[in-house]
Amino acid sequence: MPFVKVTLVEGVFTTEEKHALAAALTDVMVKFEGSEAFREVVWVLIEELHTDGWHIGGRPFQGPKSLEDTLRRSGSVVEMLNGHPVTRPEWAAAVPVSEKK
Repeated sequence: MPFVKVTLVEGVFTTEEKHALAAALTDVMVKFEGSEAFREVVWVLIEELHTDGWHIGGRPFQGPKSLEDTLRRSGSVVEMLNGHPVTRPEWAAAVPVSEKK
């Protein structure tokens, strides 16, 4: 029996949107299983966590502001790159861990 678990920030999606998400994920699983017979045994669990349970980059989640801040920091990291690192060691050399202030 396929089991799909989705974890979301609480309150982002309406009940109807969560039902639509579960239906769409079920469709995807049926497609990959290859038989309509699997539809009735696809389980989808949508778990919601309160915002104080989420952190991005070690910082508390603050809704859309967190997304904007994260994208800005990511952009700053990309601007610091020298070359095009692909492996973890290349990334470690290109953007070493900084000292916390």
